[in-house]
Amino acid sequence: MNQRSRLSMAFIQILIASLLVALLGRLFYLQVAAGPTYRDAALSIQSRDVVTPATRGLIVDSSGVPLALNKVGLAITVDRTKIDKQEDKGEAVLRTLSKLLNLNYADVWQRTRLCGELPVGSRAGCWTGSRFQPIPITKEADISIALAIVERPDTYPGISATPVAIRNYPGIADVNAAHLLGYVGPLTDRDLSGANGRSYFRSESIGKAGLEIQYDSYLRGSPGIKTVIVDRKEAVTRTSQNTKPIPGNHLVTSIDIRLQASAEKAVEDAVRRARASGYPSDGAAAVVMDVRNGQVLALASHPTFDPNAFEKGLTVAQARDLFSEKTGVPALNRVLQGLYAPASTFKAVSLIAAKDAGYNLNQSYKCPATVEVGTRVFNNFDSKSQGTLSLKKAMAVSCDTIWYQIAFDEWLRDGGLRPKSDANDYFFKAAGRFQVGAKTGIDLPSESSGRLADRTWKKSWYDQNKDFYCNYKTRASKEQQTPFLIQLAEENCVDGDKVRAGDAVNFSIGQGDTVITPLKLAQMYAAIANGGTIWQPTVAKAVISTDGKVMKTFEPKKLGNIGVDAETLRFLRDALREVVISGTSAGVFAGFPIETS
Repeated sequence: MNQRSRLSMAFIQILIASLLVALLGRLFYLQVAAGPTYRDAALSIQSRDVVTPATRGLIVDSSGVPLALNKVGLAITVDRTKIDKQEDKGEAVLRTLSKLLNLNYADVWQRTRLCGELPVGSRAGCWTGSRFQPIPITKEADISIALAIVERPDTYPGISATPVAIRNYPGIADVNAAHLLGYVGPLTDRDLSGANGRSYFRSESIGKAGLEIQYDSYLRGSPGIKTVIVDRKEAVTRTSQNTKPIPGNHLVTSIDIRLQASAEKAVEDAVRRARASGYPSDGAAAVVMDVRNGQVLALASHPTFDPNAFEKGLTVAQARDLFSEKTGVPALNRVLQGLYAPASTFKAVSLIAAKDAGYNLNQSYKCPATVEVGTRVFNNFDSKSQGTLSLKKAMAVSCDTIWYQIAFDEWLRDGGLRPKSDANDYFFKAAGRFQVGAKTGIDLPSESSGRLADRTWKKSWYDQNKDFYCNYKTRASKEQQTPFLIQLAEENCVDGDKVRAGDAVNFSIGQGDTVITPLKLAQMYAAIANGGTIWQPTVAKAVISTDGKVMKTFEPKKLGNIGVDAETLRFLRDALREVVISGTSAGVFAGFPIETS
């Protein structure tokens, strides 16, 4: 064998050896290194999880009266994976089902559509879950309807009837509490993706709003999982694992159901009276807080909605009405999401500001009909002079012009439109002590923070809007091209970052750009009442297991102190007491059996 042949033979041997090494390496990888991965993949194909949802925990008031519980219902569900395979995509069976359930076909069709399948703006009442989940059309079907479906699978292919646990809000003592409790609903694709750091099974329901979502991890429990191994024909060959569901824990709240019922009636009556008097009232809010610790005893927002409607299945009209301005946006929790000018309630802050600025609280001040501020005239509340008043009396009768003058004088002392670098800003700082512009921290989702219209906010607002005002004639609509608005735009272009005199005087009576939630106002007045402590509002008191064991308690939390001396606070409380005894609210509280202030 010549040299060339020997080299060829060696090359072939090396090639064969290399192939053998690669083959053995791949075999090792498949059997050892990646073995568990492929074994799991194979098992996932052969196994099926049968999920038994856990019983959701109760939500009760401070005395144990149930606000949210569970009941058994009959669910009529649609399997999209089956009806989508039909020639008409399930239209015929859905129309037949609609007649059986006495529902509109359009509503049934909408409930079975995935939200992602529909264009934005047409998703009211759509299914937020997956097509692989049974989609409930109703959870409160009559047994005769369920039997009709079960006995005629040929007429109702892809339709099932199964007993289910229904989240129920019993409305004891006519309590609605929808904005407080929230509701539960099916999982969305985002939920299933683990975006919130939790893992779920498709058949579970989770909290979607209010306390239901805030304390979902305690209330939901753990579902039971039965994993079965099946053959190619989907016949069960054995059970791989079987864990029983663990029921959710119960949530004890600080709510007093009697106060809650009274608060709900009060806001409803207030709206009715306002409308009867010719005012276009679209809503009202009420919150009752224990000033000693921040515990919320009642929380009501009007208009409201039926929290049970989500389990029954929302119609397209119901889903649309929740966010419609024509119906007053019932989904809006006005207590912690509504932003309003605090108006005369803010004069409590102004009194503290005046004291900080050196004004004598026991001195009398003029309450004229008007006050001139630059080229503008600011009127008293009823455009009448109240003569000379003590500050306590001024608070009682809600004089505006006293505060206009004090605020204007302090604005001038701080430099006016050319503010000093070390401006005192007594009014802004007094509001800051109450944490105006910050969330209260209540244990409910989606709280609004409000806005403190001080110098920092004014500068931020100007930076965001300067371009618009400086190019107003080309940016504004034709309807906005009025002489007044054009002049205002020119002023905002030049010095829109400045706190003007009008801003200062409006701030002193709770008007202008400062807005707060009713909950923030309650937190502020609680601090005045309790000596200065700002408490974080809380609704939850404790989590209790099904066997009565206390799993967790929620202790009151101090967020700060307004830093006002006891003498000033005592004067302020006495002045506020005069409001309901001899002032603007005397008529409202006449004959009230409990002492108020």
